[in-house]
Amino acid sequence: MNRFRQGLARLWLSLQRPILRRRVGRLVLERIDGVGLVVLPEVFNPVIFRSSALLAHTVATSPLAAPTDGRSAAPGEGEARALDMGTGTGVVAIFAARRGFHTVGVDINPEAVRCARINALVNHVEDRVEFRQGNLFDPVKGEHFQLVLFNPPFFRGAPRHALDAAWRGTDVMERFAAGLPGALAPEGRALIVLSTDGDAEAMLRALREQGLAVAVATRRDYGNEIMTIYAVSRREE
Repeated sequence: MNRFRQGLARLWLSLQRPILRRRVGRLVLERIDGVGLVVLPEVFNPVIFRSSALLAHTVATSPLAAPTDGRSAAPGEGEARALDMGTGTGVVAIFAARRGFHTVGVDINPEAVRCARINALVNHVEDRVEFRQGNLFDPVKGEHFQLVLFNPPFFRGAPRHALDAAWRGTDVMERFAAGLPGALAPEGRALIVLSTDGDAEAMLRALREQGLAVAVATRRDYGNEIMTIYAVSRREE
């Protein structure tokens, strides 16, 4: 049955690939769970490549992505804060803001930051989300978050251009894992999406080497690949 499903998935992809290619590297409009998005040409498309859509849906629905301790999104002391790393179009940050977090989205790609700001305005969450350009945790040094969200590059190698950085990185996961403990609030957690198409085990190993606990939050089998969202937190003493 699994081989049959995989065969169907490959057939569907082979038929859809020419259509999907026409939406990559162009200005297009997309929609995820009722949220409309502008996707600029140099920004990762969260619908075509599915991983961001899965993470966004999880943020919208999972108890693991709910603010706790009675915190709200109101700015100020005690607010629930989320960090969307590699924000792209800003879709995951938008869902976090809708869930009740004051959210910071970070991306190394300046076009992604511009795109995310447009989408925050379009979806009327500009008062609950902000976007900063920079490399991983550099733009949020000294800040702490109850929820950290990350759709990392799945493949190893130096990116050839800004958009390619969404798929490819040399030591991104190791640097993310090293910086995560310092960015998490005491009871905070991270939700990270990984794929069987990439080196998921190496990425998970980098997190565990930092003394972090890793557990499966949800898993989706697309036939040609399996995507898993992992919940990451500090180990209990």
